[in-house]
Amino acid sequence: MKWKIDNVKIDNQVVLAPMAGICDSAYRRIIKSMGCGLIETEMVSTRAVMHLNRKTREMLEMTDFERPIAQQIFGSDSESFKTASSYIAENMNPDIIDINMGCPVTKVAVKSGAGSALLKSPEKVEEIIQTVKDSVSIPVTVKIRSGWNKNNAVEIAKIAEKSGASAIAVHPRTRQQRYDIPSDWSIIKDVKDNVSIPVIGNGDIRSCYDAKAMLEITGCDAIMIGRGVLGNPWIIKQCIDYLDYGIKPERIASREKLDMFKRHADMIIGNYEDKVVMHKLRTNAAYYMKNLHGSQEIKKRIFQTTTKEELFDLLENYVKTLKY
Repeated sequence: MKWKIDNVKIDNQVVLAPMAGICDSAYRRIIKSMGCGLIETEMVSTRAVMHLNRKTREMLEMTDFERPIAQQIFGSDSESFKTASSYIAENMNPDIIDINMGCPVTKVAVKSGAGSALLKSPEKVEEIIQTVKDSVSIPVTVKIRSGWNKNNAVEIAKIAEKSGASAIAVHPRTRQQRYDIPSDWSIIKDVKDNVSIPVIGNGDIRSCYDAKAMLEITGCDAIMIGRGVLGNPWIIKQCIDYLDYGIKPERIASREKLDMFKRHADMIIGNYEDKVVMHKLRTNAAYYMKNLHGSQEIKKRIFQTTTKEELFDLLENYVKTLKY
């Protein structure tokens, strides 16, 4: 089903979550090839954009193939948000700027007062969203958790709407809950019932059946898939096919998983310096092979490889031993 965020037209209700270290341009292109309606980038620090070193420039790169695409940024002060959002809108030309107010990781965001730490200060939430909205001419969206240590998702969502946000994504766990308990989809429904802007539901979508259930239970406008997509880009197409056409998913063969990893690996090798290539290859190989017979043992061997040739040979020989 088609929908919109302000003037941005989106072909279906499936959105890629902005996962740090995962949602680089290589994987985003894989996900887009599966038909994903809206792509979100991995989050980039507003302070990093202000200093703009080589790594940050690489993180900000995007291709037209990935559109519509939302560039996610995180920070703790309105001034850096103003500078970063203006630069990104003018130079990278994303379709949407997304503000991260949900990252629970202490070292990455919370320690500096960014990410989910912002949920403790509703007045700061309002200031930051208004600042970004005033700084760019494209839609501004917000991704939140249900709260810091208690649920204030509806309060924050109302502030986001009032401050000019065009949509809000809700992950229904508090920062203190991290990923330790099942997500409470009723919180997404509460937000949807209290705002008029589109609401994107996020949390515990592992299959197309979960996606359908979330839409029906919460009434949200779209679903956002995060960890369920790791090593499993097919879940995107499966969700689209099931939601739009009622087509049930088929099992993905091990050979198909290996072929997809090789395609992904080619993009990684072409995009990164040698010193980071092997880390990315090993990490993604482990994700693709997960849940296959003997995958725990092969995972250990994956992280012992030191060259891409050694890794590819290991996976080829492994897949040949599998019946499916």
